[in-house]
Amino acid sequence: MVRFIFKQESKITLIAFILIIAGLMLRFFSYTGAGNTALIAATLIAMLPIGIKAYQALIMKVFSIELLVSIAVIGALFIGEYVESSAVTFLFLFGSYLEARTLEKTRSSIKELTDMAPQEANLIQPDGSRKVIDADEVEIGDRIAILPGGMIPVDGKAVNGEAKINEAAVSGESVPVSKMSGDQVFSGTILDSGYLEIKAEKVGDDTTFSKIIELVEEAQDSKSNAERFLDRFSQYYTPGVLILSIIVWAITRDLHLAITFLVIACPGALVIGAPVSNVAGIGNGAKNGSLIKGGEVIEKLSKVDTLVFDKTGTLTKGRPEVTDFKVLKGDKEELIGLIGKLEKASEHHLGRAITEFAEDTRDLSAYTMDHASGVKGRGIAGSVNGHSIIAGNRKMMKEHGIVIADNIEDYALNREKKGNTAIFAAVDSELLAVISIADKIRDDAKEALETMRENGVKHIVMLTGDNRHTASAVAEELGIDEVHAELLPEDKVRHVKRLKSEGRVISMAGDGINDAPAIASADVGLAMGKGGTDISMETADVVLMADRLNQYAHALSLSKSTMRNMKQNIIIALVTVALLLAGVLMGGVNLAIGMFVHEASVLIVIFNGMRLIKFKP
Repeated sequence: MVRFIFKQESKITLIAFILIIAGLMLRFFSYTGAGNTALIAATLIAMLPIGIKAYQALIMKVFSIELLVSIAVIGALFIGEYVESSAVTFLFLFGSYLEARTLEKTRSSIKELTDMAPQEANLIQPDGSRKVIDADEVEIGDRIAILPGGMIPVDGKAVNGEAKINEAAVSGESVPVSKMSGDQVFSGTILDSGYLEIKAEKVGDDTTFSKIIELVEEAQDSKSNAERFLDRFSQYYTPGVLILSIIVWAITRDLHLAITFLVIACPGALVIGAPVSNVAGIGNGAKNGSLIKGGEVIEKLSKVDTLVFDKTGTLTKGRPEVTDFKVLKGDKEELIGLIGKLEKASEHHLGRAITEFAEDTRDLSAYTMDHASGVKGRGIAGSVNGHSIIAGNRKMMKEHGIVIADNIEDYALNREKKGNTAIFAAVDSELLAVISIADKIRDDAKEALETMRENGVKHIVMLTGDNRHTASAVAEELGIDEVHAELLPEDKVRHVKRLKSEGRVISMAGDGINDAPAIASADVGLAMGKGGTDISMETADVVLMADRLNQYAHALSLSKSTMRNMKQNIIIALVTVALLLAGVLMGGVNLAIGMFVHEASVLIVIFNGMRLIKFKP
């Protein structure tokens, strides 16, 4: 029965409105008794959902707004103020209806994302034919055909074909991206033109798109410190209003005044103002490709004054390429094959660059890797075709007793000063090659950093495992204030903690496993989602779903605007209550007018919060 009443709340509101109009018309034509009966009926009908909520709150030992309204309406009926009792209940229900409708719009990002979730998949069967199945039925390893206009149902790798993919649902970037065999594709993205066959790697709730929906849902339910404070405040404020109303009645002996005071002092706008700003801000971020994990993160992000960046994959594109493969001794093609096969075991950007270069030159299937082990911040060592191979930086060479001659060191330094990273490679304890790798700075990096400085960032730091010469070249081009190079993951954590100890509010951005500890140590951790690892995405407080730093700048601007909006809503709510209470005590505001203004203030703060949905820096 209770559930039925709540489902019919909009109809109850309409019936109450009709009865109020009828009651007022009957009273106008001097049918006072009939008119009062209609107004009482309107009051009692509208009180059904309000009274039930008040009773439920009492059971939970909570002083709710519904309880205050219920007490006030009973009092109004007792003193014969039927117009005001019916008007208060109708306005309260109508205001709740409008609140629910407008709050649905602030959560539009969730609905839009859910609506875009893929429903079907074209499964390629063993005989080559295609069968349409539910997206939830796709299993890891299945081959899926993607036709023009079709939505990709899983995360996977393209194994055949070529196409243009719209990745707006994942990255916020609407410009189609070219994909061909070997490229990664994501669930929820749409094939604009061409044809692709993909091999499923992540399905169901493990896909990037499903994780985005989950992150945004969790974030919109997460509360900021301001919201938690207001929740605690309302727990004391609401019973406090009841006590004050009793005091007003005890002093003035005016029950009507006490009831009016009770209704007008309800903290509706105060309670709703912060959550609506929070939800709308997070929704805007999700729509523009930056997932902010909750109101508390927005609050912290708005206070950030120091940015800390990893270099490779964060400030640079994360797609480094081999620019030179200098052989010091031996057969070049054989060395490329041996080193390229070893680097297949590496998860580092530089290792992948060497492997891609080797695969373009040699057939790596002709080589057998016996074992391999990576050393964080150093390089990788292992055995290929019976040869002991070491590839890494100077520290890696030194640890294994491999001497770098002066002329080779001069060559490596010269390459590094030109923006390359030098990787030394030794076979059977003899240094045989120096591999130069370059990674271009992101196109939007300089503009994004300038925008963030305009939004209150005072200090920008780069922490990288790369050599100091390459790091300095990148820092100089981007105008970075502080640079630390050749760092291990624990060194990055140490620097983040040092900056925090100086009183700075730190945001750390990275995209790799080696960045996860530093990301977790910062006040606000940020991960590059599209090119980043799962662990950095899970550790981070903010995830950028495209490889664009201007999304970071957007998130920073958005956080500050959200906090401003939240403060505006709190001020609107407090000023409205103060003015209404003054009006009541001065005799210029009655119960119905007070309730109307009260509900109007609730809608004003909601509409003010909704402005964040359309926010652009």
